[in-house]
Amino acid sequence: MSVRRRPFLTGLRGVARALLAVLLTAAGAGHLTVLRRGFRVAVPDWSTRLLRTDKDTIVVGSGVVEIMLGIALLALPRERRRVGMAVAALFVAVFPGNIHHWRSGRDVPGLDSDAKRFGRLFLQPVLVAWAVWSTRR
Repeated sequence: MSVRRRPFLTGLRGVARALLAVLLTAAGAGHLTVLRRGFRVAVPDWSTRLLRTDKDTIVVGSGVVEIMLGIALLALPRERRRVGMAVAALFVAVFPGNIHHWRSGRDVPGLDSDAKRFGRLFLQPVLVAWAVWSTRR
């Protein structure tokens, strides 16, 4: 079975992948700097017991992972599919934090209402799909 080339779709995936890389890198930088305190709010208490560490370490660690994955999306084209699956897995892994943040009702910059926190939950599946779709061959 021959594979048909679709230049427009290939280009669109490349743009989507680059935007995802920028998003991940910026979010990761936020974890390490100005948004660090706000991200700690989203870390569930059970995760600190499970990982035997504190919330700040989880926030910093996830920020470093986001930056590394953002860079890898652009720097490792031959590993694009694997990196995309790792990005999707990260988005799935942080979803309990999104649920915890919504249930806690605590404000952070940009998510200062129950409606915004609830709406944020629906962004996570979109991010997973974005990571998977943009890294397809």
